[in-house]
Amino acid sequence: MAKQVSGVAKFQIPGGAATPAPPVGTALGKYGVNLGQFVSAFNDRTKEYNGTPIPVIVTVYNDRSFEFVTKSPPAASMLKAAANIAKGSGVPNKNKVGTVTRAQCEEIATKKMADLNARSMDQAVLMIEGTARSMGLVVEG
Repeated sequence: MAKQVSGVAKFQIPGGAATPAPPVGTALGKYGVNLGQFVSAFNDRTKEYNGTPIPVIVTVYNDRSFEFVTKSPPAASMLKAAANIAKGSGVPNKNKVGTVTRAQCEEIATKKMADLNARSMDQAVLMIEGTARSMGLVVEG
């Protein structure tokens, strides 16, 4: 007999730096999950991301066991790292805060391809370039 799902939680936490404090504790505590077990498993799986926010989807079962799926980091955080900026522009159509090249957008699109709903690599690159423009970045090349 299959396990019965009691809940699904989605949140973002820094890779390799999860703690039982919020958002982990508030999202998983209501299902009675062993937070220490989740935190150690998550940190082991994401230690190479080193503080980059990682989206995670946790499926909790009736017997308080869980499974989790980690996604690739958000495109915005990857673009901020590529452009060496702290945050995007508040008014992206007027104030430009940095530049990224098309090659950098292609690299980010390759990393995110599994999580994007694009049919081809060209469409994925266009999605990443659109995200860059909406952050106030200039796409060159």
